[in-house]
Amino acid sequence: MSKQVSITRRLEFDSGHRIPNHCGQCRNIHGHRYRLDLTLSGEVLHREGASDDGMILDFGDIKSLAQEHLVSKWDHAFLIYRGDTALLNFLQSMEGHKTVVLDAIPTVENLAQIAFDMLAPVFKDCFGHHLQLTRLVLFETPNCWAEVTATVALPAQD
Repeated sequence: MSKQVSITRRLEFDSGHRIPNHCGQCRNIHGHRYRLDLTLSGEVLHREGASDDGMILDFGDIKSLAQEHLVSKWDHAFLIYRGDTALLNFLQSMEGHKTVVLDAIPTVENLAQIAFDMLAPVFKDCFGHHLQLTRLVLFETPNCWAEVTATVALPAQD
């Protein structure tokens, strides 16, 4: 019987956004200190003498990969919907401004799904063993968040 174990790594970043058609305050340009919780599921490695013996994946590797593929792109950037043309034109007129153009309105729900889709392939079978991003939680504030989960795909039994 193979067991699946899960581990979670937390990261944080700062980004600005707005919800252009929102009827409340989020229509205005503002920012958040986002918190990202990544949960990976897989088999615990048993490699005598190896640095990762007894782990699914080193937490430092999770941080490095998430930093490279998502956090460094979104941190201190303005996340903007492609259809928000007035603001997009303004941001693009500012030379060197860090703007991330999205195909969806940057609600926490959409951002969580985009982040999951960006990171899931990065961790899939990472470092040569069965590994899967099974849960991503994106906190927009300490009290508001969105969660994306995936069913654990167990490796085929011999």
